Amino acid sequence: MSIANKLARAELVDMIPYQSARRLQAGNGSFNSKIWLNANEASGPGIYQVNSDCINRYPDFQPDNLLNAYSAYCNLEKSQILATRGADEGIELLIRTFCKAYQDNILICPPTYGMYAISAENHGAGITKVPLIDCQLDLAGLKEHVGKVKVVFLCSPGNPTGNLLAEDQIKSAIEMFADSAIVVVDEAYIEFSPEKSAVAWLDQYPNLVVLRTLSKAFALAGLRCGFTLANNDIITMLSKVIAPYPVPAPIAEIASSVLSEDGLAQMRIRVQETTILRQQLITWLSEQTWCSKVYSSDANFVLFACKDKDEIFNILAEQGILIRDQSKQLQLNSCLRISIGSEREIAILKQTLTNALTDITSPVAEK
Repeated sequence: MSIANKLARAELVDMIPYQSARRLQAGNGSFNSKIWLNANEASGPGIYQVNSDCINRYPDFQPDNLLNAYSAYCNLEKSQILATRGADEGIELLIRTFCKAYQDNILICPPTYGMYAISAENHGAGITKVPLIDCQLDLAGLKEHVGKVKVVFLCSPGNPTGNLLAEDQIKSAIEMFADSAIVVVDEAYIEFSPEKSAVAWLDQYPNLVVLRTLSKAFALAGLRCGFTLANNDIITMLSKVIAPYPVPAPIAEIASSVLSEDGLAQMRIRVQETTILRQQLITWLSEQTWCSKVYSSDANFVLFACKDKDEIFNILAEQGILIRDQSKQLQLNSCLRISIGSEREIAILKQTLTNALTDITSPVAEK
């Protein structure tokens, strides 16, 4: 037995880590050889300049330029914002802050984002599951766990489903756990449906936390910059647990620039273009005989079910087009997910499948 296996916490020895898109298919520093439609990233490169004058110094704990910019964007006081290394760090902080290891539980609503469960396992927190019903919350199921969990994770728009949760359901869940649990609304994709954000409810609900990121609509996935939004008391508590220098100075500088007036304008154009391409892809998928279901989407990806998901996945992979297999998720048998890339990338995907599947299903081939 290796020293690592001998000394590690027993539950970690056989634990399978979160299978991120880049863990499954590494970019190896260059992404030009394939079409990457498997991680819900924005298409196209970003061009940014950074000031390296103070690179020899540790960055501020919470860079003022970044907090000022995000405060103006989300219309909250800086005391209600904690900048983190992506929204993923916010997930970890919430579990580490409010869950005692090997005593407390989190609650998730699968199918949902996998890092909630992985972060809980890493910390030794239990995981309670109340599955979605037709991609919406099971409020009766949630009610059974009031007083039994410390943190409730709701994803809206959902990943991998893509749809928004009903506002009245989210509010019911927040009120249901008002005295017993933190309710986290993960809004990684909210820029694609900004009018449906829960941020305006923060003053009304002291147990509400909202997670945000610059990885999706802002096209900064490589920077790992996110935000946890909550009341002052929660932010103060999380600030005791977070690392001393969570946001590198160059990241804060670039992130602040995309939150400027010009940067926000570019983001909104990107969202409009993505929304158009998303609807076109949904329409096209709905017309394909091999596609059995297309899920509604309020995000930058489309989830769909097909008769032979392995064949579809492999046809694309052989041509260097990478999408995400979601069939291992609860309720998502035979489901694949396509991120909305550029117009060219989506066109190539469609043409690749059209050519390959026409050859397979043509009358000559059938004979």
